Amino acid sequence: MTVPAGERGTTTVAPRAVRRIAERAAAEALPDGGSVLRGSAGVRGTSARISVGVRLPYPVRADEAARRIRERAAARTAALTGLSVPRAEVRVDALSAGPAPVVPEAAEATPGPDGGRRGARIRAERRVPAAVLAAVGAVACGLVLADMVAVRFGDAPAGWRTAMLDWAATHGPADSAVRIGGAVAALAGAWLLGCALLPGLRRRLRMAAPGPEVRAALDREAAARILRERALGVPGVVRARVTVRRRRAGVRAGVGYGDPAEVRAEAVRVLGAALPELGLARPPALRVWVRREAGLPPEPDKSVEPVESVESVPVSVERPEAAGRADAVTGQDAAGRSDAAVDGAPDARDARDARDSLRDGGEA
Repeated sequence: MTVPAGERGTTTVAPRAVRRIAERAAAEALPDGGSVLRGSAGVRGTSARISVGVRLPYPVRADEAARRIRERAAARTAALTGLSVPRAEVRVDALSAGPAPVVPEAAEATPGPDGGRRGARIRAERRVPAAVLAAVGAVACGLVLADMVAVRFGDAPAGWRTAMLDWAATHGPADSAVRIGGAVAALAGAWLLGCALLPGLRRRLRMAAPGPEVRAALDREAAARILRERALGVPGVVRARVTVRRRRAGVRAGVGYGDPAEVRAEAVRVLGAALPELGLARPPALRVWVRREAGLPPEPDKSVEPVESVESVPVSVERPEAAGRADAVTGQDAAGRSDAAVDGAPDARDARDARDSLRDGGEA
């Protein structure tokens, strides 16, 4: 017996359940050290739209990891819910930095399957402006509609509507209030057109597309954090400040030891090798500034050997066992003083005999 389609009932998968499934599916494709931060999902009819924010370990190819997570989340969500997933988004919101890796030699970035062409620009959703505009429009249209329905059933027009119509009838384009209102309306319209046409998301850098249907972007703060970790790995660099913009990346490094020129050359080499590893569609130009940290002593000049003063050299004088030995070391030989200052010289014996006689006389 076949039950008619209208009597079979319906199955509804809540957006919350879709979100949990997408988060678990994304966690299955994460590399070691990664985690799922948050996700969102929306269901419309038989299709679902999912978005997952993840934390990836550093270092890792963010575009390849995001592609695997996106494919896994879309496939598992469609298989477990029966809904089609035409669009799945993966956001790399944070990086978990582990131990500082060994800085590799300069290497070229591996291009994507389509040759590493630039992916499509990710556009900002701008939910807050859209929600505010929709709320204002809904309130205005609701008030006008309620007043018109009331007038239709025999009530008097609302006072605010009649006052507005009277004011508009008595004021022309030459009035200051009308001009100010027109300027405000023009600015609001230009702002809304900019929100609709401009892509936004200026804080994200476009990455090379690993696939024809993949769009990827890297946050500027994440790129600056990666470059800072590489800069601190350069011998001699004790402090680094990195700023990343769309066209250039600036690195200001503080040198604690070593020659600043050599440290800068090494930093340029290391950071130049790190820029292609970010996977950006257009790597920014690199600028590196170095300066010696305040409060640290300058490096000594290795070309001049320090000469120690003769007066600072300690002198040791050995006492000879016999006064008449030819191999006895005298004071003149050791420190440039007279022989009378050395015990065992003739003058020293005479002075000692005189002291002994005076002591004997005193005892008597």
